[in-house]
Amino acid sequence: MMPIQLEKSTHMCRSCLRSSLKLHGVNYQDPSNQKCGRKKTVSFSSMPSEKKISSASDCISFMQAGCELKKVRPNSRIYNRFFTLDTDLQALRWEPSKKDLDKAKLDISAVKEIRLGKNTETFRNNGLADQISEDCAFSVIHGENYESLDLVANSADVANIWVSGLRYLVSRSKQPLDLMENSQNTPRFVWLKTVFEAADVDGNGIMLEDTSVELIKQLNPTLKESKIRLKFKEIQKSKEKLTTRVTKEEFCEAFSELCTRPEVYFLLVQISKNKEYLDANDLMLFLEAEQGVAHITEEMCLDIIRRYELSQEGRLKGFLAIDGFTQYLVSPECDIFDPEHRKVVQDMTQPLSHYYINASHNTYLIEDQFRGPADINGYVRALKMNCRSIELDVCDGPDNEPIICNRNSMTSPLAFRNVIEVINKLAFITSEYPLILCLGNHCSIKQQKVMVQHMKKIFGNKLYTEAPLPSEAYLPSPEKLKMKIIVKGKKLLSDQDLLEGEVTDEDEEAEISRRMSEDYVNEPRLIWLCRELSDLVSICKSVQYKDFVVSMKSQNYWEICSFSEAEASRIANEYPEDFVNYNKKFLSRIYPSAMRIDSSNLNPQDFWNCGCQIVAMNYQTPGPMMDLHTGWFLQNGGCGYVLRPSVMRDAVSYFSANTKGIVPGVSPQVLHVKIISGQNFPKPKGACAKGDVIDPYVCIEIHGIPADCAEQRTKTVQQNSDNPIFDESFEFQINLPELAMIRFVVLDDDYIGDEFIGQYTIPLECLQPGYRHIPLRSFVGDIMEHVTLFVHIAITNRSGGGKAQKRSLSVRIGKKGSEYTMLRNTSLKIIDDIFKLAVHPLREATDMRENMQNAIVSVKELCGLPPIASLKQCILTLSSRLINSDNTPSVTVYMKDAFPYLEPLGTMLDVQKKLMSAYDLMIQESRFLIETADTIHDKIVQCQKAGMEFHEELHNLGAKEGLKGRKLSKAIESFAWNITVLKGQGDLLKNAKNEAIENMKQIQLACLSCGLSKTGSGNVDAKSKRCLEAIEEKDTGDENGRL
Repeated sequence: MMPIQLEKSTHMCRSCLRSSLKLHGVNYQDPSNQKCGRKKTVSFSSMPSEKKISSASDCISFMQAGCELKKVRPNSRIYNRFFTLDTDLQALRWEPSKKDLDKAKLDISAVKEIRLGKNTETFRNNGLADQISEDCAFSVIHGENYESLDLVANSADVANIWVSGLRYLVSRSKQPLDLMENSQNTPRFVWLKTVFEAADVDGNGIMLEDTSVELIKQLNPTLKESKIRLKFKEIQKSKEKLTTRVTKEEFCEAFSELCTRPEVYFLLVQISKNKEYLDANDLMLFLEAEQGVAHITEEMCLDIIRRYELSQEGRLKGFLAIDGFTQYLVSPECDIFDPEHRKVVQDMTQPLSHYYINASHNTYLIEDQFRGPADINGYVRALKMNCRSIELDVCDGPDNEPIICNRNSMTSPLAFRNVIEVINKLAFITSEYPLILCLGNHCSIKQQKVMVQHMKKIFGNKLYTEAPLPSEAYLPSPEKLKMKIIVKGKKLLSDQDLLEGEVTDEDEEAEISRRMSEDYVNEPRLIWLCRELSDLVSICKSVQYKDFVVSMKSQNYWEICSFSEAEASRIANEYPEDFVNYNKKFLSRIYPSAMRIDSSNLNPQDFWNCGCQIVAMNYQTPGPMMDLHTGWFLQNGGCGYVLRPSVMRDAVSYFSANTKGIVPGVSPQVLHVKIISGQNFPKPKGACAKGDVIDPYVCIEIHGIPADCAEQRTKTVQQNSDNPIFDESFEFQINLPELAMIRFVVLDDDYIGDEFIGQYTIPLECLQPGYRHIPLRSFVGDIMEHVTLFVHIAITNRSGGGKAQKRSLSVRIGKKGSEYTMLRNTSLKIIDDIFKLAVHPLREATDMRENMQNAIVSVKELCGLPPIASLKQCILTLSSRLINSDNTPSVTVYMKDAFPYLEPLGTMLDVQKKLMSAYDLMIQESRFLIETADTIHDKIVQCQKAGMEFHEELHNLGAKEGLKGRKLSKAIESFAWNITVLKGQGDLLKNAKNEAIENMKQIQLACLSCGLSKTGSGNVDAKSKRCLEAIEEKDTGDENGRL
């Protein structure tokens, strides 16, 4: 038999391999009839719907019927084989085979474990492995030497069925199996019978279909009545019944068919060790190892069970069945957004220029900026959305009362007084941090004075009018400016004792004149300003930008420049490093091009990447750009202020938004996203001439610095809006996590008029790991009830990033040599000699971190786990391998110098010796890092401090070396780069030591919970506690840079 060679396609599982079972909309289709290479990658047939997987017996029945799987060999060959499970459930068989029929089988009794994904040597070393979907692959590990039977299913659904069924059989290999009868006695069926009997008031064992429909809708409000009635008709037709009355068994069957989400069922079976319910210990392990929840207790798990389990029996006995588990997973407790970020978690005592500020453009508009009328609701909306910078274009109005209006249309003007009364009422309703009023003054002197009177009277002491201190170098902090209203505008010279004077008018509308007229002369227009209005402006004085050389020499820290979109884009492209350095001290405001007469939005990320704080958005225009803006400011408690990354704040640091790869001093992270399924997707709002059926797919967009921007999409699921199963995994490398956002977009692949179904945008820093439901938002940003996306999230190599880690993971990106962040030559000898002293410590620091990470990944690989697995999961798997035939441990954990080593208790198999060797190397590398990190860190910090002593002398040193112009600028830039590298690598080493210490605690606790401690000792707990305390002591340090 010739081997089957896989077609070279990165989307092999999408375009060529389909499920042989209908699982919520995935229909059977003969793979030989499939067309490869189409963008719409899933086809569907007209077959009747098949029974969905909702129990172990469903999995067993499917396996007994058999299906085609691909058998993967170590020699890079892949064969198609038809696999079945014997009717007596004792062996797995395949055909065709060169072996005798009796030998082309695998006894269930010989199976050690079943692994989902490409987690064996065969998969890792197979030349075609990259073309195999992670979600379709699984391995059956068997025999004393842990050999692997490596298989690829036609879809993730089928892989899950085989994995769940085989795990069920292995876990019950010593018990008699009577699956078909036992399926009627599961906790779920017992509960459903109780529900039915309570509603069956006559006690006849039957009820009206209307009553049954209403009962199921009460239990699951997301179901449509038409779908429930159709299910009852299917059941009655299959039994050739004429009556529409429903029996208890039919009610239970209908509910199970309608309310079982297969992907949740597979997850429940996996984490419950092949039971059909979770007990408190199962839930505790799930929360710790998978969801990243720290300090979980059994009582907390029992509380979750009491709140979410639907059956009284489950609440009393402490178990969570499939329906309660589903409700828990869709609850706010499993939301993807980290609840820590629902409050202010960032340092709010930095200068105002160190924060991104939520800003609105033409706040008074609710339509387009060309013809739209002014509307007070524009201010209400912006302030309720945590906006901290709003705009007021003020003109002369009738009866000596200033007005706010759209000067393009002059329709529906708003009284200035009424607007600031609304602002005063709502200014601090969602945030207590300062509100900036960007004042566009087009009034006469007379009405300017009226404006001042209104603001003083209405705002009172909220107005911030303190004169800036020349002795200071930076703006006050948001903390110091709490509950203050800051006026941004033009200001008269303070050394002139004038009651009024002329100032330049920075009218944004001049841009459109310049662009539309060839004769336009860009000369500043002068306007008159009264002293009273000038005095209301303190720390946000508007000035015109000339260039960075002039600004860095003569601009005061309390002065702010406004940049048009076009000008800011040019500067960001030509001088990205200078723009970042400028924004460390000064505020920049970016406003959309006046050519955007439809009030479309610019991409705020382009300017956030350069450190621009106030990027003004047209709030009235929804869409992808506004999604990014809204999502970004959800973090830090939605207070309207987000602290910029330290590399963009430190006085001496180097950062360019146009960096092509790794940011100096920042550890890249790998974001792992698995899109599992969707729930209750609506038809696109603008779709026309089409029924209610949709063909959804999901796009995952990464937004951040250009090196991080990426987009990938799932396959299309045909004609399924209720619970489409995607089951696809993606990876993204993130070089600057603190500036990255992820946007999930659900679209209809067969649309007419409109394809948008829903989206959700979230900063990477706010992601929670594990299995999460994403509440999708509509096009205008409203949360859609019951419309969710079910995903799994993991972030590996995570280090710091401004938030406490829930868990830290290590992953080896490749087996190539270490990549060192190189220091640059400044051409200043005395400084270069200092930086040379740091080269060796930097290499040592990188080697130590990578050696520890590689050792951890090696243990995970030998345990058959992916890199995203936690160390607790790793130790649980490892302990199951280190068990003798009589179920006693073959090793024991013992503490040596406060590190958890494993000691053999007798003769070990070769595979166990290999595991022990990898474990010992992991402990050895971790110990070496913990014990050596302080010394290396001190050397790096000393070089950084020695270099910084010459910071103020750079220009004098350059002059002595004959450097000037571009060469001097390059020397200063290289100096900043080197300081950034030293600081960043020192921080990474500090984080690595903390991670190693935490790993040792996790390993010891996991070993104890797995029963790997020595028996017969009455002081195990006391010893363990002392050892953990000893490990914690390694985390103390002094104030001189020690870790």
